[in-house]
Amino acid sequence: MKRRNVLKSIGLSSLGLVGLNPQVKASEILDPMLHPALAPEDKKKDPEFEQFGRTDYEKARDAKLFAEQFFNKHELKTISVLVDIIIPRDAKSGSATDAGVPDFIEFMAKDQPELQTPLRGGLTWMDNMMKRRHERDFISCTEAQRIALVEEIAYPERKKSGMSQGIAFFSLMRNLTASGFWSSKIGIEDIGYMGNTPNQWDGPPEDVIRQYGL
Repeated sequence: MKRRNVLKSIGLSSLGLVGLNPQVKASEILDPMLHPALAPEDKKKDPEFEQFGRTDYEKARDAKLFAEQFFNKHELKTISVLVDIIIPRDAKSGSATDAGVPDFIEFMAKDQPELQTPLRGGLTWMDNMMKRRHERDFISCTEAQRIALVEEIAYPERKKSGMSQGIAFFSLMRNLTASGFWSSKIGIEDIGYMGNTPNQWDGPPEDVIRQYGL
């Protein structure tokens, strides 16, 4: 399987956000506007924008979380680089950042505070590891240097001494990236999901009509 297909199975096997956020309903998972963190910017700012299936409490809570900021600019830039390594743009669809995944991860870190320490700690771990190797932080290194580190933490079965925190962090980032991407408008189009679209029925097949002499 191609990497994108493997990641797709990760995102969909847990029903994306349902596996990460119990407040998000299964009925919202396959809706291009399923979650405010993935809504287009113009929709987020529109006071008339109605989030389907969300209570007034949930919408007020979302608004409060949007007004807060957890990651700093450097951390968000690092997240953007990393999620695009996980799901890059290809001939079929856009990348993770095109789908708004960094905003999604920012929202999830505020929505589920238990994610904050492993996420921030993991970003710090990556910067420190690159500084020891190349005297530069992760985003300042070359693409080849970034990929080399990712290759060491993307496969738990190849675990090396001293890499446990990086492996745990990357697994978390991979799951969040897959869930965010395939519950976004771009990701839904990548899957080819058509929504509740009626099928076109042209009547019974010819062989059935002949069988019954109709």
